[in-house]
Amino acid sequence: MNNEEHFAETVTRFERPAEQLRLLCAGTGDYLSFDGDQFSISGSVDDHAIWRDVPGGYRHVETGIELERSGKTLVGERGTITVEGEKDFVDTHGPERLPSEYLDHFRAHGWVCLTSILDPEIVRGLEEVACTDRYADRTFDGTVSPLVQSAALARCAAEPLSLWLIRQYMQIDEIRLAHVPGIAVLDRDDGQRNVQGWHSDFPYLWGISGRRNANGIDGRVPTASGATVLGIQRNVCVSDFTKVGGATAFKLGSHAHDSGPPREWGHGTLHYQPGHRAKHGLPYSGSEADIVEAPGGSIILYDARTWHRAGVNRTDDRRAAILQAMTPMYVMPFADTSGAWKELRKSAVFDELTAREQREVQSLMVHYIAGPAGITAITTDPELSSMLAEQRGER
Repeated sequence: MNNEEHFAETVTRFERPAEQLRLLCAGTGDYLSFDGDQFSISGSVDDHAIWRDVPGGYRHVETGIELERSGKTLVGERGTITVEGEKDFVDTHGPERLPSEYLDHFRAHGWVCLTSILDPEIVRGLEEVACTDRYADRTFDGTVSPLVQSAALARCAAEPLSLWLIRQYMQIDEIRLAHVPGIAVLDRDDGQRNVQGWHSDFPYLWGISGRRNANGIDGRVPTASGATVLGIQRNVCVSDFTKVGGATAFKLGSHAHDSGPPREWGHGTLHYQPGHRAKHGLPYSGSEADIVEAPGGSIILYDARTWHRAGVNRTDDRRAAILQAMTPMYVMPFADTSGAWKELRKSAVFDELTAREQREVQSLMVHYIAGPAGITAITTDPELSSMLAEQRGER
């Protein structure tokens, strides 16, 4: 491994799909599902919830049964389905492929790309908040949480297929956001600024923690976790992700090493240091590294042990992404999400969300202990934090 080649990463490219499959969404935001025997309304999106448009109605992709639309009623050979309440089923944006196909790839390779999975209106909303792409002339408002600037960010966090895949890959239903979803905007590289070095994401943080144990491993998880997956990263491509535009660089499949990236590739800890780039150049960007190119609205899921780094943007267009670290409920979060959740809950944006979206975002952002006394929300203690900072001489 050497760092003599620059921008020679191997590219895996996903084109915008010619056709998207469909979801049939009820007024609650839950989905019409058919298991081959009976219909149900579910908040989960697996193969049972995937449909295809046909003239006058829909065909269930998994079983081939067809439903004809008649007002609020869907009629088929297995019976009639009517939505309760005033709203009928809404034909909504779905995936390119069956969920099981994505899951097979995820389990086999430790990563998967859900091409153009987000509804175009959600993508537009994310662009507007990030002030990129069609809204590049806007100025980002850093004084207000992005979560309450637009419903798009919460809807993105509640995207159902990626959540199903994460739960299946981790083998646990109770998953959490380890931090508030963050907007990452990459400007054109000026050839001098610090760039991100190679690392693994939370909770491992191999390559950026600055701490090394007796075995020489630097990170928060000092030993291999094996079949127990402690984190998944969910990167949302707001802008089109391209190699020249600074798409994330990976070493795909490196999660299987269950250890951090090689120091000679340029650790994150080293590249944070002032003057490191001027003296040592860019981190490794040769052919053993990988770039995943995908259209805006795609979601890239990867095992958090995967070695990666931010790309280098060599265009005049800013590249935006939404970064979301996902963990099992038993992993301590990287940052407190309770304040952002309460702010969202009190905002007008919250009322724009469906009942399913509200339920999912609360589940993702509220960490709690369930014990004999009931449920107790976990949050930070500012007074105690201040005391600790004073003891350490930070204030």
